[in-house]
Amino acid sequence: DFGRSSELAFVVEPSDDIAVQEQPLILYCQVEGIQPITITWRKNGVMILDSENAFMLANGSLYVSRFQRVRGDGSSDEGEYDCMAQNHYGLVVSRKAKIQAATMSDFHIHPQNAVVEEGGVARFQCQIHGLPEPVILWHKNSMPVNTDNERYTLLPKGVLQITGLRAEDSGIFHCVATNIANVKFSREARLTVSGSHSTVYKDPMILVGPENLTLTVHQTAVLECIATGNPRPIVSWSRLDGRPIGVEGIQVLGTGNLMISDLTVQHSGIYVCAANKPGTRVRRTAQGSLVVQAPAEFVQHPQSISRPVGTTAIFTCVAQGEPPPQITWLRNGQILETSDHIKLKNNNSTLSIYGINQADEAIYQCLAENSAGSTQASARLTVLWADGLPSPPQGVRAETVSATTIQVSWEKPLQNTKEIIGYVLHIRKAADPVEMEYQEAVSKSTFQQLVTDLEPSTSYSFYIKAYTSRGASKASEVTVVSTLGEVPAMPSLFIKVINSTTVQATWEPSIKLGQHKGFKLYYRKVHLSQYTGPVLLASNVTAYNITHLDASVVYEVKLLAYNQHGDGNSTVRFVSLRETVERTVLNPPCDCMKDEQNNKTSTTGIIIGIHIGVTCIIFCILFLMFGYRGRLLMCKNVQEQLSTPQIPRSQRSTTGLVLNGATRRDRDDRDLNGKQLDMNELERLFPASPSQEQQEKGITSAHSPSVPHDETQISTLPLDEFSIIEEQPDPLPKNPRGSSPAAPAPNHGPANEG
Repeated sequence: DFGRSSELAFVVEPSDDIAVQEQPLILYCQVEGIQPITITWRKNGVMILDSENAFMLANGSLYVSRFQRVRGDGSSDEGEYDCMAQNHYGLVVSRKAKIQAATMSDFHIHPQNAVVEEGGVARFQCQIHGLPEPVILWHKNSMPVNTDNERYTLLPKGVLQITGLRAEDSGIFHCVATNIANVKFSREARLTVSGSHSTVYKDPMILVGPENLTLTVHQTAVLECIATGNPRPIVSWSRLDGRPIGVEGIQVLGTGNLMISDLTVQHSGIYVCAANKPGTRVRRTAQGSLVVQAPAEFVQHPQSISRPVGTTAIFTCVAQGEPPPQITWLRNGQILETSDHIKLKNNNSTLSIYGINQADEAIYQCLAENSAGSTQASARLTVLWADGLPSPPQGVRAETVSATTIQVSWEKPLQNTKEIIGYVLHIRKAADPVEMEYQEAVSKSTFQQLVTDLEPSTSYSFYIKAYTSRGASKASEVTVVSTLGEVPAMPSLFIKVINSTTVQATWEPSIKLGQHKGFKLYYRKVHLSQYTGPVLLASNVTAYNITHLDASVVYEVKLLAYNQHGDGNSTVRFVSLRETVERTVLNPPCDCMKDEQNNKTSTTGIIIGIHIGVTCIIFCILFLMFGYRGRLLMCKNVQEQLSTPQIPRSQRSTTGLVLNGATRRDRDDRDLNGKQLDMNELERLFPASPSQEQQEKGITSAHSPSVPHDETQISTLPLDEFSIIEEQPDPLPKNPRGSSPAAPAPNHGPANEG
C-alpha cells in the first residue's frame, strides 16, 4: 500500500451555510496528495467557470463576491456546491454543501388581547419563519420583558407565559424577531388582569400541550405544557414507551415546560404531559412526538488497496445516521455502474470488483446521505502489473460431451510463454453472479480440460488465465456453451395385490428422477410379447390400479419416467394373482375394502384387547397360585384311589380329611425344608394290602416296554367321587388300629366338597 501522501484526499470540505443577500460568501476546500492537483467547483452538478461574481482562490476555496438569491437573468446563487480534486491517481468529489439565502417572512401569528383573572395564567404567541431561525424577544409597554421574573417564561418558538397573574402584569405586549436577514415587529396585544383571586374549584385543564417536533442532534427541544385549575395543578412529564426521561440535559422552564439540550437519537419518542390535581388522581394529559435526526457518518471507511491483475478487490463502507443513510459509490467522481465483474452487496456497503485489470485502477468514493446531511470517504485501487507477463490464452473452445460434461480446450498465449507454470480455468453458470465462479487448475503442458459434474440443460461460461510466478495474464475471451438434456432416472416401483383381478402399482417421487413430464406404465401377460399401454400419467401421480386381470397367469408390469429428451430406463416387476385365488377358495370371502377401512379404525380395539389380555394373564396367575394346592390334592387322591381299596362314601370323607391334612403338612414341610415326601410316613398311615400291590404292579406294567400298551390296567376316579378337603393346620393324630385305614382327626373344621 502507498502512504497517505500519495493518495488524493480532502482535508477541508465545504459545509452548509446561509448567505446574506448582497454579501460575499466563501466556500472552503482543501486537498492533499501528490501534485499536480487540479481543483474545480460545481453547483447542482454543473461546472462553475470563473467570473466576476464567482471565482476560485489560490487555496482552492470558492469566492462569491455578491450573493444574490435571484439575479436579473433568473438564476440564483442558492444550490448544492461540491469541490472536485484530481491528480494522476484519480479524481475525488467532496460532500455537497447546501447554500441557502437568509430570509425572514412576515409574522403569520400575532399576539392576541387577553383578559385573565388574578392568579390565572396568560399566554401570548407570535410566529414567524426565517433562515436562520429568528430569535424572538418580548416587549411590555415598549420595554424588554424582565426575564429575571420567575413568573415570566419565554420559549424559543415565540411564546410568552405569565403565571400567578397580578394587577401589575397588565400592559401592552409585542414581540421582536431578529436574524441576519432582517428585524421585524409584531402587532401589539393588551393584557388585562381582572378581579381578585377566585376560590371556586376548577378541574385541571391543559391550555396548550406539546407539539410534534423534528430536530437534529445537538439541537435543543422545548416541549410546551401549560395548565390551569383551582387548586393549581401539578405538571409532570413521562414517555409513552415507559422509558425514563433522564436528568442529563433536562430542564423545566416555568411551571411545566420541558427543555432537552444537546439532543441525541435516543431522545426520540412520544412525550406525555400530565396535569394533576394535588392530592387526587384527577388528571388531564396531552402528548407530542419528538423526532431527532442524525446526519450520516461513517462507522467504517473504505481503505486503499493494491491487488494483482485478475484478482478480486473489495471495499467496505459502513455508515450510520437517522434516518438510515443511502450509500452511493463513485469511480473517479462518476456514478459507479455495476456489471458482471462489479457488484454491490449489503445495501451498497460492500463493493466487489472481480477479475480486476488495469482499467479498474481508480479512486472509489463512498457517499452516505440522508435528510440530515451527507458525508464522503474515498479509497484508491492500485492494480499491480508486472512486465513480461503472458498474453491471454488463445482460441478458447467448449464442446458439449454429455448432459453433465463439457470439454474446454485452448491454445497457449502468443507472448511471454516461457515462464508459464500452469493455467486456471474459470467456470460459472451463465445465470449466476460472478462471485459464484469456481476454478480448476491445469498443468502448463495441458491445453484441454474435461469439466464434469455439471447440471443438464444448463449454460456455462468459461475463460482461461495463464499464470507465472510473478502473476497472471489477462483473461481470455469468454465462451458460453450448454450441457445436453438428460432423460429421467429409473423410478422405484412397488406392486400390491388388491384382489383376484386387480393390482396396484405405486412409486415414490424423487429428485433423483431429474426433470420429467410424467410416467408411462405398461403391463402384459408374461407369455405374450405385446404390452398393454403405455398408460400416460402426470408427474404428480404416484399410484395406478390395473384391473380386469386373469388370476391364472403371471403379469409383468413396467414403469418409466419421460421428459422432452426422451424416455428413461424402466423398472420391471412381476406379479401373480394365483395365491390370492387359492386363499379365497380356502377361506371365506372377505370384504377387503371393509377390512382395510376396519384396519384404519382398529387401533382402539387393539388397545382394549391388550388390556383384556393382560387382565386375563393376571387372573390366570392368581388362579394358578391359589389353585395349585387343589391340583396337587387331585393328583394325590387319584394316586390313593389307584393304590388303596375302595371304601364307602361315608368313610371317604374322613380318609380324605386325614390324607389332605397329611398332604398339606408334607407340602408345607417340603416348601419350608426342601425335602421330598417321606414314603415311610405314608406306609405308616396306609398299610399295604394285596389289592394295593396288584394295582402298583398294574401301574408299573404300564411303563414297562415288555407289556403291551392295551393290557395296561388303569383305574379312574369319577368326578362326583372326588373331594377336596380344607382344614386348619392342626397336628395329625396317631393312627388307631382297626379295619379303617385312618381315623378322623379331632376338632377339624368343616369340609368343602367339590
